[in-house]
Amino acid sequence: MNHNYLLGLDVGSSSVKASLVDIDNGQAAASAFFPKHEAPISAPRKGWAEQDPDSWWNYAKQSVAQVMADTGAKPDEVKAVGISYQMHGLVCVDKNQQPLRPSIIWCDSRAVQEGNRAFTALGSDWCMGHLLNSPGNFTAAKLAWVKDNEPELFSRIDKVMLPGDYIAMRLTGEACTTVSGLSEGTLWDFKSQQTADRLLDYYGIPATLLPRIVPTFGEQGRLTEAAAKEMGLQVGTPVSYRAGDQPNNALSLNVFNPGEIASTAGTSGVVYGVLGQPACDAKSRVNVFAHVNYTKEKERLGVLLCINGTGILNAWMHRNVVPEGVGYAEMNDLAAEAPIGSDGVVVIPFGNGAERILENKEMGCSIHGINFNKHNRSHLLRAAQEGIVFSFCYGMEIMGQMGMDIHRIHAGKANMFLSPLFRDTLAGVSGATINLYDTDGSVGAAKGAGIGCGIYKDHDEAFASLRLLQTIVPDEQHRADYQAAYERWKEQLTGSLLNA
Repeated sequence: MNHNYLLGLDVGSSSVKASLVDIDNGQAAASAFFPKHEAPISAPRKGWAEQDPDSWWNYAKQSVAQVMADTGAKPDEVKAVGISYQMHGLVCVDKNQQPLRPSIIWCDSRAVQEGNRAFTALGSDWCMGHLLNSPGNFTAAKLAWVKDNEPELFSRIDKVMLPGDYIAMRLTGEACTTVSGLSEGTLWDFKSQQTADRLLDYYGIPATLLPRIVPTFGEQGRLTEAAAKEMGLQVGTPVSYRAGDQPNNALSLNVFNPGEIASTAGTSGVVYGVLGQPACDAKSRVNVFAHVNYTKEKERLGVLLCINGTGILNAWMHRNVVPEGVGYAEMNDLAAEAPIGSDGVVVIPFGNGAERILENKEMGCSIHGINFNKHNRSHLLRAAQEGIVFSFCYGMEIMGQMGMDIHRIHAGKANMFLSPLFRDTLAGVSGATINLYDTDGSVGAAKGAGIGCGIYKDHDEAFASLRLLQTIVPDEQHRADYQAAYERWKEQLTGSLLNA
């Protein structure tokens, strides 16, 4: 029996994952990732983070070979390819499409000064009005660093691109990018709706280094004979979708409309919401990019909030507070023994580096209000989860100030969202309904490819098979208790910030 599939690639900094989605039922037929241990990140100097772009290609080949073998899929049964990728990275290639240096990836901080210099020179009004962000440490600033510090190498650059653009180029032989991708590098001017030429001129970077722009959904190129042979796929298979990992995660959760948000809560936490009109946060506590369905006629902006100290705090509590041998589910039960508000115990969860929502202050994690005569580990465990939720809500308030009316949260049922206490508290404080789904980024990329090549007429058809696992509605009976606990947390945060 013949099957038809869509292939999704998720190019992360820890691994590259591939999924084959069966077009007939919309479900993942197979998934695989490589390497099996976290991919290496080189740090030649403090604050640097680099990866070899060719390593992503090799991991992709291994992952694709695995899913093809697991399903028995024939090359001609794979109808299109979609790509998700780690955001904000820089890949520089020469005229032969060969990388000139390792990629400067998202967590590399070497270009902060270049970004700050541009922000000062061009002015806050222009940057926030045109880029919707400070140039910060994004791709444009990283390229400026290369120009200033590696001028001989810079002179040999033919094209610069994001990690997903590089993989697409290896597949199709064509260097191209998207508006969404350019925006995540602060290379798109939202006001003039073209490349950010004024920023490029300031840095002295020729606009010719940018690849041609293709739609996020649509044919972006077809597999070359060489790429098809390496991947075990058919020559001419279209690449028809690409997006950064956070916009793609939102797509995977069918988040396209203003007021909807997608959230993840692993080691760090992300809240990604959709706006219907350009807006920014003057303090750059959140970032704004073109969402996957952004067009010049119908602007859809993704607002990205990242919180470093989320699941990593819960894991720390698991290692250091609960008895050995107690699993996370039992730990959640222990936490639920304490009342809403943890009887006055407050945890400020920012112990994993500087936090953007705190204007890049590094204030650490702190615990407040413990009374030795009435509090126990249950109070501490609950306060930790509440502190994580409250940090999400603090960022969501910033989004609200930008005009976002958050009424529904979409998330995968994983990590912190496995905790009933975490879910109920988030719904209770935010007032939003939470929908939990069974999906991931590589499956989303595959379905994005299906939209791009016309197999699905729109995102509603593409995600009609998305499995809703659970819905959590706000507990109105205890809404006042949740709000009171959140207000106490904010008061403590304000005091802590003054002393930071």
